[in-house]
Amino acid sequence: MTHSYFDNGGKPVALAHRGFSLDGLENSMKAFQAAVDLGYRYLETDAHGTADGVAVALHDDTLDRTTDATGRVDERQWASVKAARIGGIEPVPMLEDVLATWPDVRVNIDVKGESGIGPVAAAIERTKAHERVCVGSFSAHRRRATLALLSKPVATPASQREAVAWWLGTFVGADASKTIGDVDALQIPWRRGSFPILFPRQVRQAQAAGKEVHVWTVNRVDHMTQLLDMGVNGLVSDRADLLKQVLQERGQWS
Repeated sequence: MTHSYFDNGGKPVALAHRGFSLDGLENSMKAFQAAVDLGYRYLETDAHGTADGVAVALHDDTLDRTTDATGRVDERQWASVKAARIGGIEPVPMLEDVLATWPDVRVNIDVKGESGIGPVAAAIERTKAHERVCVGSFSAHRRRATLALLSKPVATPASQREAVAWWLGTFVGADASKTIGDVDALQIPWRRGSFPILFPRQVRQAQAAGKEVHVWTVNRVDHMTQLLDMGVNGLVSDRADLLKQVLQERGQWS
């Protein structure tokens, strides 16, 4: 049975990728608030742990690309990381603050490194967010290690390797319920460059095995429309504004 996290009234799940910002303020509280202000019920974010065990919402393992500071997150204390400014403006948020600030919003969390395992689990436990988070990772080990620390089940997607195994299996008639594993969803790209890798038949097979199909990162209106026509269960987008518009026009906005 699919986790209640995915219950969206039968409509596609729209996930705001790292919040919503056209100004490079990804994974900031301002970006998350902008998505919530648009009406988003689902946010996507990433997590690392600081040297003193604080889970932060940040994609990269270093502060270099997105902030005015440098260095690895897992080698710096939280007091140092919180002084960094995303885009030179916004502070790096604690994952716990993201979960606590919008208690009715659901959050997809990608555990990016080993440093995030314990801190992510602790943030979920402290905010009692089990029913409204989806905890995954490109690494099945990181996902399982995080889940093992939780007191209650949470929604979870396949790792990168599990998703590849499923994808290859679709070409030889493999049972999707076995190739995907004990997870609730597939979260996958639908193209490699200009080459599509996800087709309607595969979407139907995954759904027949009881798995949600969420596709990232979809930023063009024509691509959004094509994937929704294929019947995918969710889209992850940097352009939360455009995705909302497409879903509204289709009568699928929640």
